[in-house]
Amino acid sequence: MTNPTSANELELRRRARRASDDGQYPMAEALLRDLVHQAPRDVPARMELAQAILRNGRMREATRHLLEAIAFLPNDAPLIAQLAWRLSLQGEILGARQCLDHLMRAPNPPPHVIAEQAHLRWMLGEVSQAARLMEMAAKGGLDAPGEYYLRGMLLQFEGRLDEAQQVLLALLDRWPEHADAAVILANLHRQTASANHLDLLRSLQSRLPPEAAHPRLRFIHAEYHSAQFKVLDDLGQWDEAWAQLERCNHAMHVLNPYDAHAEAVQVAALEAAAAALPALPRNDSPADGPMPIFIVSLPRSGSTLLDHMLSAHSDVVSAGEINDFQRQLHWVADVSPTRADSLSSILAKADSIDFQLLGQRYREQTCWRAQGRRFYIDKMPINLRMVPFIRRALPAAPILHLARAPMDVCYSNLKVMFGNTSAYCYDMGAMAHYYGLYRRLVRRWHALMPGAMLDVDYAALVTQPEQTLARVLAHCGLALEPACLRPEGNPAPVATPSSAQVREPVHTRALEQWRRYEVQLEPLRRALGSNDG
Repeated sequence: MTNPTSANELELRRRARRASDDGQYPMAEALLRDLVHQAPRDVPARMELAQAILRNGRMREATRHLLEAIAFLPNDAPLIAQLAWRLSLQGEILGARQCLDHLMRAPNPPPHVIAEQAHLRWMLGEVSQAARLMEMAAKGGLDAPGEYYLRGMLLQFEGRLDEAQQVLLALLDRWPEHADAAVILANLHRQTASANHLDLLRSLQSRLPPEAAHPRLRFIHAEYHSAQFKVLDDLGQWDEAWAQLERCNHAMHVLNPYDAHAEAVQVAALEAAAAALPALPRNDSPADGPMPIFIVSLPRSGSTLLDHMLSAHSDVVSAGEINDFQRQLHWVADVSPTRADSLSSILAKADSIDFQLLGQRYREQTCWRAQGRRFYIDKMPINLRMVPFIRRALPAAPILHLARAPMDVCYSNLKVMFGNTSAYCYDMGAMAHYYGLYRRLVRRWHALMPGAMLDVDYAALVTQPEQTLARVLAHCGLALEPACLRPEGNPAPVATPSSAQVREPVHTRALEQWRRYEVQLEPLRRALGSNDG
């Protein structure tokens, strides 16, 4: 005989999902509230309720329901991992760590549970721990492309490049459609005439269906074109290299068109909101506990190198590219990050944000990353847009702005495969427009908040590293240590596409690298010359 309560719960869940599928989010929320009231220990119901509340625009309440679900976690590895991911995306890193602690208590876990643990460690930025767990999962017989890829990527981030290459080659041999691995493979080492992957990449790509067959296939082929560009560029076959880069960027520009108007509107809204914020607070109070150092910039400005040099200091550790500040800003403003207009909604109420609470929550959720050091680096380039908010929430936190010559930084963006997240970097006109908006914000922040961030010139960093880094460290209240000038000796993981390059001694090879494609890049040079940047 069917339990009537269970049947009622199933009916509530079914009706809630149908309402959600139909876009009737308030109705879905009401039904899920009834379900959670009847079954308070039902973790999936609490997660569905949190998602419905988030869709209805309320982040704080949604987060509360996720945190309450931790107390009722069953011994279900995928469910624990799902809750941890949800908590992380909503800025509750400490709650996500509680989920991970629960999962780590599993006795004699099978390989798939160990892999879940590794994925969570990676999500939290704990690269070395994640790499060790993936090794255990692999030895236990776990055999799937996603796990191969994560293992290869983590080995790359740890600087174990030959091991990473072996794993990625094995992955591509079995699953050539996993082209993310091809991009990493091409970037692990400098390709030479006697040791390169050009023939292999061409052979792997030939095993795929035609790229015009489906958008997903166009993306995969674009990744192979990007990987071949890197090899051909290293080999000095620049005409062939450019042809591959053009094919990659054309496909990606079609898949991810750049919305210049939307970007310009957002920048104007940022400027207006910043101008209306309350006066900057004093920053002469002593720091209580570890302090973040923010590195902001345009991507590919050299921020990874600066991060790796600074984190070689005995008082500094790198937290990597973490998105915690924006997540806490969404929480304090009580705006759902799932909405396309979330930043606009925050800016509309910027003058009422509790900046003291914002700074408090940011540090609560991130200070564990300091690992006992005085400073931890938050290296998220897009936080350039957050400088007015960072300065008010964390007045004592140093903000370092990495600046690089326009053609160097724009070319460096154009040649790197960023996936579907950076539409500006697949077209020269879009790149020049985005660069102009970036420079506009830099000038505006300096005018509104003199001294709020320290400009660090990339060319000076690589040609005069000792003088430049001494000035940067002094700005942070630190003295120069010899290890900072030898980033190749810093064993810390580096979780960015530049991880292989920053394990070399400081060099100047990237200066004016664009000139090898001077003719092809002439439209970019002209666009930058006429741009507001």
